[in-house]
Amino acid sequence: MVSQAEVTGDPRPEPMPLGPESLTWKIFGSLFYGPTGFFMGMVQNMHPGLGAGVEFHSEIAGEPYQRVLRSAYPILGVVFDGPHARRTAREIVGYHREIKGVDAQGRRYHALDPGTFYWAHAVFFVQTLRTAELFMGGLSAAEREQLWREHYRWYELYGMSMRVVPESWPAFQRYWRDMCRDTLEPTRAAWDVYNLIDTAPVPPFPVLRRLPEPVWEKLIRPGGGRLVKFVTVGLCDPAIRRTMGFTWTARDQWLFDRLCRGLSAANRVTPAELKYSFPRVRAARRRAAGKRPHTMPPPEAPELLWPAPEHRGDPKHYCPVHADPGADSITKFRQLTGF
Repeated sequence: MVSQAEVTGDPRPEPMPLGPESLTWKIFGSLFYGPTGFFMGMVQNMHPGLGAGVEFHSEIAGEPYQRVLRSAYPILGVVFDGPHARRTAREIVGYHREIKGVDAQGRRYHALDPGTFYWAHAVFFVQTLRTAELFMGGLSAAEREQLWREHYRWYELYGMSMRVVPESWPAFQRYWRDMCRDTLEPTRAAWDVYNLIDTAPVPPFPVLRRLPEPVWEKLIRPGGGRLVKFVTVGLCDPAIRRTMGFTWTARDQWLFDRLCRGLSAANRVTPAELKYSFPRVRAARRRAAGKRPHTMPPPEAPELLWPAPEHRGDPKHYCPVHADPGADSITKFRQLTGF
C-alpha cells in the first residue's frame, strides 16, 4: 500500500488519531467541558484574523444553538472518530478555505493562515487543561505534559503546517502568555459571543420550545446569563480580562473556587453514560468497547441543527444532508444518533 508521504512527498509519518487510552478522551467532550464554551468562543475570536472571519462570514447570531451544536460534531470528531478522524479533520479544513478578506483596519485575513488556524486549536487545548484542572479534580505535572503531547498529535490530523506549533509544553506556555498579552484584541466577534446570552431566544428543542417566553426572558435567561458570564471571566487569564475590560475581585475568585470544587465533586459521581452522552462521543466509546463496528461512519448532526436550506450547499458550512445518500434508513438513523 502506498503511503500519503510517498504520494505527496511529505516526510511526516501518518498522524495517529487519539484513542480511549488518552487523557483527551476523558476530558474533551465530557459534560464538564460544557461550562467552558463561552470562554472558547470569546477567546478564539479575540484573535484579529479569526475574529474578522467570524464577524464577516458567520451567521451565529441568527441560529446560536444550531450553529454551536452542529459544529460540535466535526470538532469532537477529530478526537473521537478513530479510523475516520483524519478525514473529519480535513473536512474541517475544507470549510475554512473561502473564509478570507480584509478587516475594518485594512488587515488581510484568511482562516487557513497557519497562525490563525492554530490559535483556534490552542484554545481548545487550554479549554481541555482548564476543564480538567478546575472542573474535573485537577492534573499532575505529568498529566499536563501528556495532554500537551496529545494536543500535538491531535493537531497533526488537520494536515496543516506544524511550524507554528510550539515544540514543547514550556514553549506552549510562553506562546500562550505572549498571545494573551500582545496579540489578542477586544474584537467585535469576541464581544458578540460574550453578549450572546443576553439576546438568545428560547432554545428550539422539544423539551424547551414550549417554555413561555416571559419565563425565559425574565427568569431563566438573566440568571443563566450572569452565571455563564461569571464562569467565562473566571476562566480567563488576567491579561485577557485587562484586554476585555473585565473586573475580577478577590470575592469573585473565592466564589469561583467554590464553584469549581462543586463541579469537581459532581464529576466524581456522574455516571459515564451521562458524562459522555454527546452522540459523537457516545458512538466512539461504543466503538472502543466493541459495541459498534469500526467501519460504521460516525453520527452526524440531526436535521434540527442543519443550516437554513439556502445555506446547505455553502462549502463553509458543515451540513450532513448529502452524506451517504444511498444509505438505508437504519444506517442513516445510526449515523445521526450514534446508536
